[in-house]
Amino acid sequence: MKYSNVFIESFGYELAPHVVTTIELEEKLAPFYDAVGFGPGQLEVLTGIKERRYWDKDHRLADHAAIAGQRALDEADISPDHIGALVYCGVGQDGFEPATSCSVADQLNIGENAHIYDVKSACLGMVTGIVQVANEIELGNIKAGLVVSCETARQIVDSTIDEINTKKDVEFYKNTIATMTGGSGAAAVLLTNGTIGNPETRKHALKGGIVKNSTEHHNLCNWGFEHKGMPTESKVIMRTLAQEVLENGLVLARKTFDDFKKEFNLSNDKPDKFIGHQVGAAHHQRFYQILNQDIQKDFCTFPFLGNIGSVSLPITAAIADERGFLQPEDFVAFIGVGSGLNCYILGVEW
Repeated sequence: MKYSNVFIESFGYELAPHVVTTIELEEKLAPFYDAVGFGPGQLEVLTGIKERRYWDKDHRLADHAAIAGQRALDEADISPDHIGALVYCGVGQDGFEPATSCSVADQLNIGENAHIYDVKSACLGMVTGIVQVANEIELGNIKAGLVVSCETARQIVDSTIDEINTKKDVEFYKNTIATMTGGSGAAAVLLTNGTIGNPETRKHALKGGIVKNSTEHHNLCNWGFEHKGMPTESKVIMRTLAQEVLENGLVLARKTFDDFKKEFNLSNDKPDKFIGHQVGAAHHQRFYQILNQDIQKDFCTFPFLGNIGSVSLPITAAIADERGFLQPEDFVAFIGVGSGLNCYILGVEW
């Protein structure tokens, strides 16, 4: 993928209001810990996550995605009439039908001629949405598109804790630790062809990217009904073979990064910065070791936000930009591996 006419105009995001510490989760795990002889503190050691955030118990994903989207529009001073596509990209949706994007578009007053649809690609949903919209802009079909998502973790984390306390099995606990990393948040990325919006807003040129997959590993992480398909009576569960996801994901990331460097003819000191999908401490360290890159080039949010699924990468980019980590003329790599397995790396000239 190569683009010559696509820009990231602005970001928008919303942090969920309720801070939940890892200590609080461990307090809920007390029946399991007591049964197997575990002491407090190990979950933070295993994940590197001190806290994450939850929405209110009663909420709609579309509402928070719309708030993030409005903030992106306001930041760029772009009217919703200019939006040619609105894409909702969450792992979670407000229902099977209609597309959650329809509610977001209605709240934002997006024009009647815009493409309105959902895409799903696990934790890479928003990156996939960015590519979809970028393609439309590069082809000249639209001038601007808005990519939004919202993720929630309260329900799946609480239900998994109940399962852990009931089973009291260490092997089962190992396959659910990844679930304990989940956080909540909403994000939006506004893309344009560079001809509209606030002229004082710095535009970040999306230069293109590389995608690779290893779909033979699609069964390593599953979040859905306990029984396969869409059964009428089945609870929702999440199971992750975390070590296998990590090891196979690292192999895929290395292949993708090698192709990315060749595609953009990058010298050994490039990219200047990385914005990665946020998972946890072990993944974070191993990721940059296998890429042979300085981990200091990466901006890290997982210790305080956890893994927010599809929202993790764009919300990290937004916060990194706010805090001056991303500087003008930096060549930035947006990089992530998602369940499936899929890997994207996008190059952005900041």
